[in-house]
Amino acid sequence: MRRLRSSTVVLGGMGVLAATITACGSEPDKRCVDRLTREQLPRYECESGSGNSSGTPRGTYYYGGSVSDRKVSGGSFDKTAVDSGGFGCSGTGGG
Repeated sequence: MRRLRSSTVVLGGMGVLAATITACGSEPDKRCVDRLTREQLPRYECESGSGNSSGTPRGTYYYGGSVSDRKVSGGSFDKTAVDSGGFGCSGTGGG
């Protein structure tokens, strides 16, 4: 029976870990945002029952992109329009 060197085991383990981290199906970043101003809001502002007197949430979720000076850009309000990334993934399906 052949024994593997410890460096081979470590490198193999690192490959498995990297594949797990970058796997398809990961969710894109999700932020609560004011749809008109694109200002980032606290998460509770996107939950039902918050916001105005009618119980309509003040914010809506914005997927992907980045935040600069509390304003979001480079993403979308449509979750399906955002590539969730991951090695070997396309934006249209899982892996």
